[in-house]
Amino acid sequence: MNFHILTLFPEMVLNGLDTSIIGRAEEKGLIHVEARNIRDYTNDRHKKVDDYPYGGGAGMLMQAQPVYDCWKAVRDEIVSRGSGNTAAEADEIKSGDSTSESAGSGNSSSGRRIRTVYLTPQGRTFTQKDAHDFAREEDLILLCGHYEGIDDRVLDRICTDYISIGDYVLTGGELPAMILVDAVSRLVPGVLHNDTSAETESFESGILEYPQYSRPEVWEGEKVPEVLLSGDHKKVDEWRRVRAILRTYERRPDLLKNLHFKKADRKLLKRVEMTAEEKKIFEKLLQDHMDSDRI
Repeated sequence: MNFHILTLFPEMVLNGLDTSIIGRAEEKGLIHVEARNIRDYTNDRHKKVDDYPYGGGAGMLMQAQPVYDCWKAVRDEIVSRGSGNTAAEADEIKSGDSTSESAGSGNSSSGRRIRTVYLTPQGRTFTQKDAHDFAREEDLILLCGHYEGIDDRVLDRICTDYISIGDYVLTGGELPAMILVDAVSRLVPGVLHNDTSAETESFESGILEYPQYSRPEVWEGEKVPEVLLSGDHKKVDEWRRVRAILRTYERRPDLLKNLHFKKADRKLLKRVEMTAEEKKIFEKLLQDHMDSDRI
């Protein structure tokens, strides 16, 4: 999978992604990350990429021309690599037009449009579902804004997705872009040493992950739960299911709307050790979901 990051600070992005799991994945050729400096594509001899917004207001705005030319250079390379089309042919139709079927329109070699993601607090909040969606792409273009944002005319032309990593404001889109690359890369086969670990992490099942423990068996007087030492995989799975649900209730109750109980979950009240208060909570959750025909 190829990540193309359009930014004013390429070193920040590459230095942040060139280590640990992501760095090793790139060394193995499982992913490729490049950062294009938008400033290299400005027509201004002083490398200026921003100007005052029309209508007044605080701050400066990134101009359309350098952003578009930077994006177009990446788009043309992707299309030419995938289809053999020339850059002129690739420029005939906007790649943001999801109704286009022509490979020369800026679409990938598979005939799908090239996803261009603008990292902005005005976008929808990034989720694990989005990560899975983006992981299906061969190429992903990530656009990092700065100052007061980017001229909307170029955003309307090139962007297919508007993504936020939370309801707060950062100095630029580089950190959100790095977060997105990290989250998506983990879903690329071979990136994680144990691919099954991604399937059990928080949000993969719609709820948080269960508590986990490692050696030593006793630390600071606290012992690992007995069930995890039992060797009984069924009991361990049942305990983890209960603890994941209760942890989600405690820390992220908003996620419970996505919780899908199984019929076997009713048996967990008797099979898994819980405090009296935890049993009340679990029973209430079961009842709520039974009332909504989810069980």
